[in-house]
Amino acid sequence: MSRTENPTILVVDDNEVNLELARNTLEDEGYRVVLARGGAEGVLAFCRELPDCILLDVRMPGVDGFSACEQIRRLPGGADTPILFLTALRDVDTFDRALRAGADDFLTKPVRPTELVVRVGSALKLRRMSNELREHYELLKSQRDDLLRLQLQKERLTAFVVHDLKNPVSSMDLHAQVLLREKGLSDLARDSALQIRSEARQLTRMILNLLDLSKADEGKLVPKRAEVDLRALVAEVVADLGASAESRRVGLSSSLAIERIYADEDLLRRLLTNLVDNGIRYAPRETSVTVTASAGALAVEIRVADAGRGIPAEMREKVFNPFVQVEEGERIVAHGSRGLGLTFCKLAVEAHGGQICIEDGSPGTVFCVSFPHAI
Repeated sequence: MSRTENPTILVVDDNEVNLELARNTLEDEGYRVVLARGGAEGVLAFCRELPDCILLDVRMPGVDGFSACEQIRRLPGGADTPILFLTALRDVDTFDRALRAGADDFLTKPVRPTELVVRVGSALKLRRMSNELREHYELLKSQRDDLLRLQLQKERLTAFVVHDLKNPVSSMDLHAQVLLREKGLSDLARDSALQIRSEARQLTRMILNLLDLSKADEGKLVPKRAEVDLRALVAEVVADLGASAESRRVGLSSSLAIERIYADEDLLRRLLTNLVDNGIRYAPRETSVTVTASAGALAVEIRVADAGRGIPAEMREKVFNPFVQVEEGERIVAHGSRGLGLTFCKLAVEAHGGQICIEDGSPGTVFCVSFPHAI
C-alpha cells in the first residue's frame, strides 16, 4: 500500500481516452494516478506501485480484467486492495463473474466523473475501516491470548494446590489421630492434637473449595444427586466441628423437620460445614449456632443461624464473592470462610438449581438454602 500522503490509484485500461479521463478526474481530487495499458501491464504495475485502489477494465486483449483481478488477489497485498471493475457490459453474467474474480465494486461505462470520485472515495474509506478493524482484531486476539495464558497459569496453580497440598494436609490429620490414640497423652497435648485435626480439616475444605470454584468456572461442577439422610449428615457436621465450637464456647444444635433430601451428599456436607464453621467464628461466646430444615411446597429449606452482629443488608449479596470481608470500624464482622467458603456455598447450591440468601436473625445472621424437590 502506498505510504505517501495522497492515495495511489492504479487505472488499468486499453483505451487511451478512458485512461486520460480517469487520470484528469482523480488527479483533480488530489490522488496520485498510475496508468497501465492492459491486464499484464496492470499486474506488473501493482507489484511495483502497491496502489491503494485499482480501476480495472473488463474487456482487454490478452489478459482481460477477470484474469488480472484473480492474479492480483493472489499477490502479497492484493487480497485487501479495493478493485473496481469498469465495463460497458450491463448484464448479470458479467457482474457475477466480476464478483467471483474478486471485485469490490462494479461501475458501468460511460462513468460520470462525479460517480467515479464518489465510488473511489468509498472504496478507500472501506479499506481504512477494514485496516482499523484488523488492528482491533489483533488487539482482541492479543488480549484473548493473555487471558488464555492466565487461565492456564490458574489451572496449573489449582493443580498444585489440590494435588501437592492435599496429601501433606491429610498426613497432618493422620498423625494427629495417631497422637490421640496414646493413652498417656496429657490434656494439653490432647487439646493441641484436636486443634491440629480441626485446622487440617479446615485446610482440606479450603483446598476442595478452590478445586470446585475452578470446576464451576469451566462448567464442570455437576452434582451427583441421590437421596441423602439429612439427619445423619447434620449430625456428622456437628460432630466434626464440635471441638472448634467448644474452644470458642459456642453451642451447636439442630432441629430438622425432614429426614431426607435429594442432593449431592459430598457437596451438601461441605456446604453445611462451611456455613456452620462460619457461624462458629462469628457467634458470641455462650451463644449457639443452629441448623434447621423444613419442606416447602417447591423446595427443601435449610437454615444455619448464629447470634452474631449480623451482615448489613447492602453487603448480603457481596459476601458470596471471593475474599469479601464485612468490616465495622477496624473489626472484621463477617466474611466467607477464609475468603472462599461462602463463594463455594453459592456455587454448590446453584449447581443443584437452588438458591442461597441471607436473612436477618435479629440478632445474628441466618443463611437460608433452598434445594428443589426431586423430579
